[in-house]
Formats: sequence, C-alpha cells, structure tokens
Amino acid sequence: MRKKPETSLRGRALQYLARREYSRAELRAKLLSYVVEPEDDFAAPPPVDLDALLDDLSARGWLSDARATTQLVHAKRKRFGTQRITHELRQRGIPDELIEAELPALKESELEAARDVWQRKFGTLPQDAKEKAKQMRFLQSRGFSMESILKVMRSEVSDE
Repeated sequence: MRKKPETSLRGRALQYLARREYSRAELRAKLLSYVVEPEDDFAAPPPVDLDALLDDLSARGWLSDARATTQLVHAKRKRFGTQRITHELRQRGIPDELIEAELPALKESELEAARDVWQRKFGTLPQDAKEKAKQMRFLQSRGFSMESILKVMRSEVSDE
C-alpha cells in the first residue's frame, strides 16, 4: 500500500472552504492544530505563517466573514430567533460590524419565524397556564425575544 501524502495547510484550508463558508476566526482555529513548529531538522519544510495564509485566502475572495455571516443567517433564520443567531455569529468570531448590519433584517423577520416555529411545534393554543409556559419556554430556548413570543401567543388567540 502506498502512503497517502500529507496535505498541506493551504490544501486543508481549501478542503474546509469547499464544504462550507467559514469565518476567519473559525478557519484559523481549525487549522491551528495542523501548524507544525519546525524542529532542528534541516530537511523540514519552512514553517507556514497561518495569518499570511488566511490573508491570502481573503485577498483571493475564498474566505469571507461577510459570506459566512449571510450563509449562517440564511440557514438558521427559519428555526431560530435573533438572540440565538447573534450568539452563534459571535461564537464563530464574526466581527461586530457584520452582526450589527444583519440585525435589522433579523428583527424584521423574527415575528414571522416565531409564528412558523410555534405552528410546526405546537399548532394548538395552550389549554392552561402550564402549557402556555411550556410553549413560551420553548420559543425562548430558540432565541426569540419575549416581545415576539407574546405577540405570537396573542395573535393566535385573536385569530380564533
């Protein structure tokens, strides 16, 4: 059996980016474990500067925090509220300016998303206070604001 050649850091980065969009911070964290510090061996390849590689990928347009933000928001919008999506964006190392730019659109569509999630999960109005609290906690755990949750509960009552 032939031994498979070691994948370069650039190759590994491109493999990750081919699967999905990553923020710079996310990709840096994933690649950090593959950065090899050179030993005293003269035959070892020169060390790769991870930040220079990330700068190059960004300059070529292959790595973009803006695209990663848009992709995550698009993927999560139908299932989660503004608070949860904002939290995930921060965890992925998205800069605050990009998060702030997405907030108006997220807040605008939050009520509709909360209604859809509530309808799929429950579909029927709560019969008592215990059931109402359960439904509200569920929507809160999905990151919807209390304002949106109360509107969903009120609008479902007034629709009947």
